[in-house]
Amino acid sequence: MVLAQAGAEIRATLRNGEQLLLTLIIPILLLAGFSAAPLVDVGGGRRVDFVAPGILALAVMSTAFTGQAIATGFERRYGVLRRLGATPLSRTGLLLAKTVAVVAVEALQIVVITVVALALGWSPHGGPLWAVPLLLLGTAAFSGLGLLMAGTLRAEATLAGANLVYLVLLGLGGVLFPLDRFPGGVRQVLELLPISALTSGLRGVLGDGGGFPGGPLLVLLCWAVAALALAARTFRWE
Repeated sequence: MVLAQAGAEIRATLRNGEQLLLTLIIPILLLAGFSAAPLVDVGGGRRVDFVAPGILALAVMSTAFTGQAIATGFERRYGVLRRLGATPLSRTGLLLAKTVAVVAVEALQIVVITVVALALGWSPHGGPLWAVPLLLLGTAAFSGLGLLMAGTLRAEATLAGANLVYLVLLGLGGVLFPLDRFPGGVRQVLELLPISALTSGLRGVLGDGGGFPGGPLLVLLCWAVAALALAARTFRWE
């Protein structure tokens, strides 16, 4: 039942034009545009090496947070969650199915974005295996935030809020613009955002050849625990 529901969630995401725009088309356009054109001064090195890890982090946020928050918010408003809760599929099973669907869509995003980045000249190196716990913890953190928003706000407010947060974190999370361009005090605050931790961690292990990304993993773990705990306590199914 969980796998069947996960399959339905995946098909619904891929058939939704707005979701496809958010999860695949926008990240690829940003990757190609900011890698090819000197829109941002990234210091030494090639632009694609700086941009590609940030776009991978953006893909996780777009699926686990923005897309999931909007879809779940409207499912709650129109009673879809209530009807699913009355089926043999338990609510725990439903959440597990949504998690499986999110991970599956992210896997597709990562493959497509990586292929495009490699075609643009990206040369990842370092310890790519450390990217796995970063992506998983990032998914958990953003999923918790998405469910927290979808379970407490009206669907229209979730739609506006999720898109606003997406744009704000895109600009302030180090995805396309280096955080060292911000003043010191502001930069220290921005580094504690989940998108900043995921971006810097991926950039460290894929671009700079860094080792164990302890700092980013700790930040993402704190966000994941706090967001999932709050979502579990406040989520309303109806």
